[in-house]
Amino acid sequence: SRQNTLEAGFSRQNTLEAAMPMSRQETPQVGISRQVTPAPARPEGIFVRQVSATFSRQSTPMASPCGNFTRSVSETPSLDWQVGRRDSLDSTTRSSPKMFRQLSGGDELKRKVQGLLNKVCPENVSTIVHKISAVEITDTQQLETVIELIFKKALTEPHYCETYADLVFSLKSVFPEFPALDGGKPITFKSSVLNICQNEFEELLTGLEPTEEEKSLYTGEDLEACRKRRKDRMLANMKFIGHLYLRQLLSAKVIGSVSRELVSCEDVGEFPAEHALECACELLLAIGFTLETLPTGLQVVQQVCSRLYELKIAKDLEGKPAFCKRVQFMIQDLLDTRAAGWSKKSFKSSAKTKDEIRMEQVRDIIARQSGAETPSAEFTVAGQRPTYLSPM
Repeated sequence: SRQNTLEAGFSRQNTLEAAMPMSRQETPQVGISRQVTPAPARPEGIFVRQVSATFSRQSTPMASPCGNFTRSVSETPSLDWQVGRRDSLDSTTRSSPKMFRQLSGGDELKRKVQGLLNKVCPENVSTIVHKISAVEITDTQQLETVIELIFKKALTEPHYCETYADLVFSLKSVFPEFPALDGGKPITFKSSVLNICQNEFEELLTGLEPTEEEKSLYTGEDLEACRKRRKDRMLANMKFIGHLYLRQLLSAKVIGSVSRELVSCEDVGEFPAEHALECACELLLAIGFTLETLPTGLQVVQQVCSRLYELKIAKDLEGKPAFCKRVQFMIQDLLDTRAAGWSKKSFKSSAKTKDEIRMEQVRDIIARQSGAETPSAEFTVAGQRPTYLSPM
């Protein structure tokens, strides 16, 4: 009976297969014939793949405000371009030292000195002086170029004014003297420093107002930022001039003339500009202690401080204060500092060497261990001459 059941099943399967439509039966596979050609053997040691293809692209004309245009690109790329590119790079690299050698003498001098000035800090002043002194100076123009670069760095980095003043003091006996064109006194490093200081001071008197060119380029906040940069440069210039005086590079006569002109001592009926009064206060705070120890300097300090007090309480025609509160407080701060023996509290420390910073850290640690409060500011003597210099 079992065998009859199996035979019945097979006969039913054959009947179903015979009834299936032709589309469901097996049909021969139809496909795309692909012929793969083996790549030729590559010779050993050659790493170049040859590609030959032509790409062409024709764009459809497009309407534009400038008219219709059609762009056609036809190029045949090849890896052979690498050889030419490598040759061009090699030639550019090989020619780069020649580009530096082709610089003029003035440009080469600026590049060397500027690179050395970018590395100046209180720790390596002597090293930078030795390297700058090795630069050959052949005429007065190159000498003035070196001094102008130092001035520019000192005015853009007022935190390092004392460091740059030490640099100028060390260089004053390094460079040679040059004969004057008019047959007068020879031009020295010190006289060139004086000339540049005078040029900077004359530029200061022009005021804070931007030039016509700056007014055409800037507006609103940009003009205000321009005024602030010029004012910061003036204050830094006064500070740097003061430190040059403390290092005996400028005389007391020059400093007295500058101070009187800033506060208009010769013209009592005229009010000076506010930025001129700020510059006068900055200058006296930088040199006051040392300048007052000299007989001629004492007279200058008394005259300038008296004039500043008069300007502080001065009134205009309408009965209002002639100057703003900020300038009044700055003048009062200067007068209080002088009354205290030129001792003032400073929250902004000057540039220091690693040894000085280490000593301050040890002092703070000892103060904390003893229970004392660590001072947040330091007391300094405004205008004290550096310890390595004797009085003038």
